[in-house]
Amino acid sequence: MGLHWFERLAGIDRTLLRPLSAVVDLVYPPGCAVCGVSTGRHRGLCPKCWSALRFIERPYCEVLGIPFTHDLGPGILSAAAIANPPPFDRLRSAAFHDVPVRNLVHGLKYRDRTDLAPMMAMWMLRASDGMVERCDAILPVPLHRTRMFSRRFNQAAELARHMARQADRTFLPATLLRIRRTRQQVGLGAKAREDNVRGAFAIGEGREGDVFGKRLVLVDDVYTTGATVAAAARALRKAGAADITVLTFARALSETI
Repeated sequence: MGLHWFERLAGIDRTLLRPLSAVVDLVYPPGCAVCGVSTGRHRGLCPKCWSALRFIERPYCEVLGIPFTHDLGPGILSAAAIANPPPFDRLRSAAFHDVPVRNLVHGLKYRDRTDLAPMMAMWMLRASDGMVERCDAILPVPLHRTRMFSRRFNQAAELARHMARQADRTFLPATLLRIRRTRQQVGLGAKAREDNVRGAFAIGEGREGDVFGKRLVLVDDVYTTGATVAAAARALRKAGAADITVLTFARALSETI
């Protein structure tokens, strides 16, 4: 249950909600979103967890967003981007997939902490390099309907929905479909991940106009090998997308280049 019911009342005058807010704080005391220690507000982080976050900042590869240790000048690409150009135009991520960020991802994905999505979406919006503000629409990487039924919600869609609301962009949750049920990517090697999601995505019937000639932002929670977003991006490109930005909350990178 959490804070979901309280957030649905956002349209009511905030002055009327102040007494109710105090009751909510009493029933659900504000705690750090990562470790749970008492904090002054909901969806905040304690100083220890905040200092442990590593946001991905410039300089980085303009295509794959891989951070560089030194600024090599504008437009510099990583060796990976040159050797194996991705099917999307650029990748941006908010933070390294370290322990505090992993806890936030797992809280949203596995513990139904959808109240974390607005905060995570805000950080992603900051990391988007202005691409969200310039895009025509935002799409989540979809779940297959059977997995959606068991999980009840799509964490990528939650992030995309809140980002679209914050940036006043169009949200397209039903344009891109996962038409083939795939194994979970966790534990699979890079080649196995590619094989697992090959041909798994398609554009929904009658939704071609959402994609053709459009600048799109494709949202997922974590970028690891990139197999899933690459397969999704190929489906969008095949349907005529003019520009594709992949935007994730976390990025699995050990160190900068």
